[in-house]
Amino acid sequence: MKNTRDDMENKAVNDVNETAESDLEAQKQEFEEQAREQQQDQISEIIAKKEEEINDLNSRFLRLNADFQNYKKRAEKEKADVYQFGNEKMIADLLPILDNLERANSSANEESAASDSIAKGVEMVIQQFKDILKKHGVEEIQAVGEAFDPNLHHAVMQEDHADYEANRVIDVFQKGYTLNGKVIRPSMVKVSN
Repeated sequence: MKNTRDDMENKAVNDVNETAESDLEAQKQEFEEQAREQQQDQISEIIAKKEEEINDLNSRFLRLNADFQNYKKRAEKEKADVYQFGNEKMIADLLPILDNLERANSSANEESAASDSIAKGVEMVIQQFKDILKKHGVEEIQAVGEAFDPNLHHAVMQEDHADYEANRVIDVFQKGYTLNGKVIRPSMVKVSN
């Protein structure tokens, strides 16, 4: 009987040990599962943060790229304007010389026939001057008989005139010019009422 009792005690101990091992194994698996879930949650948080950083960096890159493209276009336009209007100051300084040459020619034509050769010489210089200006994009603003345009004309006088309808240019005191379509000096004009 002692053997049976020992056997029973051994069996009971073995059952307790097996139960304990089984409980330990279950707890171990439960802890491992919880650890995996926590790791997955942490990894999901890290991934979400990294995706947010990537989206932020991507949108910053897109804005920076758009700013750069705008800067590039603006720089190209400024460069084109420099090429197109770079000589504007020099041409504006030369226009009074052309005015004086035209006045001299007008005076010489009114004087005597003796000054015909001088007048022809001055006319040739004026024409050469105008040709050079035209070659560089300078155009005279047509004014007499045209409708008054404040963008092209500077009215210094108004007068009633039977031959012109209202708001028409009837006389030019100083010619106006454009450089590549941009007004560099408006025409100084008399306008009809």
